[in-house]
Amino acid sequence: MVVTSKPSPMALDLKTSFTLPKTLKLKTKQQELLIRVATLSLIYVLAFITRLFSVLRYESMIHEFDPYFNYRTTLFLTRNGFAEFWNWFDSESWYPLGRIIGGTLYPGLMLTAAAIHSLLRFLRLFVHIREVCVLTAPFFASNTTLVAYFFAKEVWDSGAGIVAAALIAICPGYISRSVAGSYDNEGVAIFALLLTFYLFVKAVNTGSLAWALGSAFGYFYMVSAWGGYVFIINLVPLYVLVLLVTGRYSMRLYVAYNCMYVLGMLLAMQIRFVGFQHVQSGEHMAAMGVFFLLQVFFFLDWVKHLLSDTKLFQAFLRITVTSAVAVGAVALGVGMASGYISPWTGRFYSLLDPTYAKDHIPIIASVSEHQPTAWSSFMFDFHILLFLFPAGLYFCFKRLSDATIFLVMYGLTSMYFAGVMVRLILVATPAVCLISAIAVSATVKNLTRVVRAKSQAVQSGSTKGTSSAKSSAKGVVDNSQPFQKNGAIVLLLGAFYLLSRYAIHCTWVTSEAYSSPSIVLAARGAHGNRVIFDDYREAYFWLRQNTPQDAKVMSWWDYGYQITAMGNRTVIVDNNTWNNTHIATVGRAMSSYEDEAYDIMRSLDVDYVLVVFGGVTGYSSDDINK
Repeated sequence: MVVTSKPSPMALDLKTSFTLPKTLKLKTKQQELLIRVATLSLIYVLAFITRLFSVLRYESMIHEFDPYFNYRTTLFLTRNGFAEFWNWFDSESWYPLGRIIGGTLYPGLMLTAAAIHSLLRFLRLFVHIREVCVLTAPFFASNTTLVAYFFAKEVWDSGAGIVAAALIAICPGYISRSVAGSYDNEGVAIFALLLTFYLFVKAVNTGSLAWALGSAFGYFYMVSAWGGYVFIINLVPLYVLVLLVTGRYSMRLYVAYNCMYVLGMLLAMQIRFVGFQHVQSGEHMAAMGVFFLLQVFFFLDWVKHLLSDTKLFQAFLRITVTSAVAVGAVALGVGMASGYISPWTGRFYSLLDPTYAKDHIPIIASVSEHQPTAWSSFMFDFHILLFLFPAGLYFCFKRLSDATIFLVMYGLTSMYFAGVMVRLILVATPAVCLISAIAVSATVKNLTRVVRAKSQAVQSGSTKGTSSAKSSAKGVVDNSQPFQKNGAIVLLLGAFYLLSRYAIHCTWVTSEAYSSPSIVLAARGAHGNRVIFDDYREAYFWLRQNTPQDAKVMSWWDYGYQITAMGNRTVIVDNNTWNNTHIATVGRAMSSYEDEAYDIMRSLDVDYVLVVFGGVTGYSSDDINK
């Protein structure tokens, strides 16, 4: 006997009260958008907090050497205003020569930090400028994840965009220059680099003048932030040239490149450190040559529509191309012979010929970050992305378009330069993450399609019965090839495992390798206790407290920025390394006997000498090893 009970009125009221109203029920597209926004928000936060290991482990401080100059100039900017900063003559560096600050730096980083500081003060959040400088790089790293998402979405799809944002958020190749305290130009420059590329590709795909204007302003921000803008102004013309050669010329390309180059050039020339180099330097001539070549293509395309006779157009084409090549060659030759077009710099030559700096400019080759990259460094900074990169290139070639051609060229050229100079792994990291994200997204999508197709076939076969020939055929396929679904599941689990290992590796590298400031050293004692060596800051504090304010301190150029920023004393040479003769004089004094060294120091009007010796603690980066 079955006893049934009628639900109580209270239960019915509870059920109806917890029923969602129709206005809160989301459609499939809205659910997808909500999940995408939530995922991107988590990635944004993850990219920020994973770069805070150094702040938690030590304290909020500026790392390395160059960031101290950036911090000092930013502090001067916030205290004295932009006009004083732009016309500042620094008499505390390169004594007795001095340095014109406004004309010898890229001001984008300082202006960005000062703008953030002013915005916080406007919002009544009174934060010291040092804290803003410490957290600027993590903040822009988080912004880079959003740009990576939109870039990959434009090139491929939204799934690849999510994966690209996740990969670049924790990739060690990018984290090495964007941890908290790494207040260097690259902290904002990679964001500007990727933003410029995304806006330019968007302009090429749409032909919109607005996107082209956006790419020009992105390029201007990149020029103001870092000297690596030369990579943009050479890669984009190379990309346009490839499209012209492969027959992909279009008005969309014409509008995008002309607007980006002309407006970007005019804006870049407003940076005093660049100035007329943008139209006179050999490093920028490729962009100008492609610009004029594009005008020739436009003119020929216009003439082709006017002339109906094919033979006449072929003759006109030969005459026009020959004349254009001749005029370009003569103009280039006259410009180089007259000195109007300056030759390539030593750093640019060293990218094309890795042995150039070692043979001709030893001071460039002496910098550790200018050395060729070892294979272990690629594996250390990219992990499984090093193997996903070729797979992503395959998918890009399989679905070739204007956007994928740009991404392939970006990836191949940046990987070559990363092999020549270890510092340029930073430039290659966004390309590797984007192309690897395409490989992951396309592979996972294909595998999930196999799993879903087999499941749907089994369900349709079981519900419709054996009377349907179509269902029977599907059932036969599923019974004869069961390994397809199982194999796809195994591959999905393998992909999940490899990506989890990538996340673990990135977290470990960030914590152990890239979150230790060089100005504060940590070691383990004989009993396993943690020992902190704060000798650098103690030495600079001693100089600040125990020497006259007008004292001149001589040291090797590595410590010049730190002495000026923390010790507040005048230095003979610093990390700018613009005068090789001055550096050679200091090096001679450092390596000479006492009597000869004393005479050299007196000629330089030196009061104190800072020498780093690591013999007691086993510090290998002291002055003896340089």
